[in-house]
Amino acid sequence: MIRVLIADDQPLVRRGLALILSPDPDVEVVGEAGDGAEAVDLAGRLRPDVVVMDIRMPVLDGVRATAGLARVCPESRVPALSTFDMDEYVVAALRAGAHGFLPKDVSPEELIAAVRTVHTGEAVVAPSLLTRLISTYVRAPDPRSRRADTTALPDGLTPRELEIWRLLARGLDNAEIARDLDISVSTVKNHITGIFGTLGVRDRAQAVIAAYERGLVEAERRIT
Repeated sequence: MIRVLIADDQPLVRRGLALILSPDPDVEVVGEAGDGAEAVDLAGRLRPDVVVMDIRMPVLDGVRATAGLARVCPESRVPALSTFDMDEYVVAALRAGAHGFLPKDVSPEELIAAVRTVHTGEAVVAPSLLTRLISTYVRAPDPRSRRADTTALPDGLTPRELEIWRLLARGLDNAEIARDLDISVSTVKNHITGIFGTLGVRDRAQAVIAAYERGLVEAERRIT
């Protein structure tokens, strides 16, 4: 049974999320919080497996609440919810320890799948969307620079791991990376595990953030 806590400041949204999740026989909604402070408090008492966390909330927003959960209830995994006009909050949530993010208009099937995914220890990330968000908001090198500063890259990565890390950061999933490099998906997974260990990151989301911050890939600025 996956114990889920829902945190959103809108009662209608909380009720809707609960109605989507509760019918699943493997999910138990153990509580609902109306702000980030209440979410941290309830998580400390209820010890949920997953906290579905809205980013924009009063009293304590979802970013700070996620950071608080990492201290109070580190076993709880947090998929963040956001509208796409607040991309910067999503990136901040990933840095604070969220295990991925979902749009507010996610389908019921996608929400349930996401809860199951984070419960197994994986991140809920749409690779192409993650790349768009991070390329807009994460600190990146001057677009005029032609190559990444290799001195900023961590020691210990093999040339193949560096190549896979770059493709991962550009939004390719494991199957696409495997096709691009003509290797098996299982080989890609093994390399990604090694990349995570060398970088000291927890999941795909943090690996992509690290790629932009270290200059492995450059940001493509959004045209408005």
